[in-house]
Amino acid sequence: MNNLLSANTQAILLLTAPLIAGKHVPAADLLTVGEYKKLARFLREKQRQPADLLSRDSDKLIDGTLQFVDSVRLRRLLERGFLLSQAVERWQARAIWVVSRADEAYPKRLKARMKEDAPSIIYGCGDVAILNTGGLAVVGSRNVDDTLVSYTENVGQLTARARQTLISGAARGIDQAAMRGALEAGGKVVGIMADSLERAVMIRENRSLLMDGQLVLISPYDPSAGFNVGHAMQRNKLIYALSDAALVVSSDYQKGGTWAGAVEQLHKLLFVPVYVRSTGEPQQGLNALLRKGALCWPDPGTPESLVETINGKESYEKYFPKQDELLLAVHEESGDVYQTPQIPVHDESHLQDRMAVPSSIPSQELFSKVRELLGCMTTPKTDIEVAQDLQVTNSQAKEWLKRLVKEGALKKLSKPARYCSACSPGPLFDQHD
Repeated sequence: MNNLLSANTQAILLLTAPLIAGKHVPAADLLTVGEYKKLARFLREKQRQPADLLSRDSDKLIDGTLQFVDSVRLRRLLERGFLLSQAVERWQARAIWVVSRADEAYPKRLKARMKEDAPSIIYGCGDVAILNTGGLAVVGSRNVDDTLVSYTENVGQLTARARQTLISGAARGIDQAAMRGALEAGGKVVGIMADSLERAVMIRENRSLLMDGQLVLISPYDPSAGFNVGHAMQRNKLIYALSDAALVVSSDYQKGGTWAGAVEQLHKLLFVPVYVRSTGEPQQGLNALLRKGALCWPDPGTPESLVETINGKESYEKYFPKQDELLLAVHEESGDVYQTPQIPVHDESHLQDRMAVPSSIPSQELFSKVRELLGCMTTPKTDIEVAQDLQVTNSQAKEWLKRLVKEGALKKLSKPARYCSACSPGPLFDQHD
């Protein structure tokens, strides 16, 4: 893929990206997701594009944004040209490409399904065309036994033999098992990273797969960005949005990223049918997902039956009657904002389930998610750094860290006081969940 950035992509990077050229570089006062949405709508209404903000006659256009973003702040962000050039040089040296919603190469499925919520920027390494092939998403817990790892590897291998793309989150456990199985069988794989893309693309085992066109790794976050609890939760949307169907191999009950992502897909996003593993040891989490509308995985044994399951007309007609029309309706407006029809929901039971979703998360459930996300924090961090990552007060972070140390989920290091997990990163992707 051509590593040259379009003018629109350069403008979007300047406004929204931290442009981390090295570790511990503080981010600028970037536009938030909501602020950039408002800016994109403003530009569309004016029949202008992000690149116009960099033109010589941009003063009037920038001053017109005062209703939702300070023009002084906007100009300061747009003046980060030198920092952008440094970041681009670093990315190109690692064969990392960048696309924005204004680029033709941006994944069409993300535009169609996520619309304005699609990430404004995608970083990646590998063949970008793989992102438009659909396929089977496989997700699950990090801490699983050898039986489930073997089962998941077999699913990955079958997906490869069926010439279907395997999509997952590149995290330790189920994600990596599925991806490893597909790659070993010669299949194509999409790994969606929540952090540390730059580190992952430099791993020797990944490098050859990336260059050979078997593997593509992507992230909506800066390639050098470290662990962030919000990023880890948000990347689930991309996994489902890029697939044709999804299989949940394992899930905790009412906690963890796998559970939260599957429930959000079943109740709110409705991008694809969600299947759950139907053989082996039962799990409370999987049974609960079935009650919320997930389908039993038919455990196909041949490539042909897997393709039939992924593209099954019955599940699509029942849950997603307009999915084909949705994908064909992708269109571009003002180079950045994309609008497509809403997916109608005809099954009233799904509507009832959506109404039953609690509007707030109990403190215990929140702590369970914090436990799972911090449980594989391999880079030692201070309580202040953890508080910044979790976007909570220092006192709250200290309370959680104290509980996690007492439980044995984290260990405390001294001189200076830092915290990290006892677990080691996975051998293939070295990635957090």
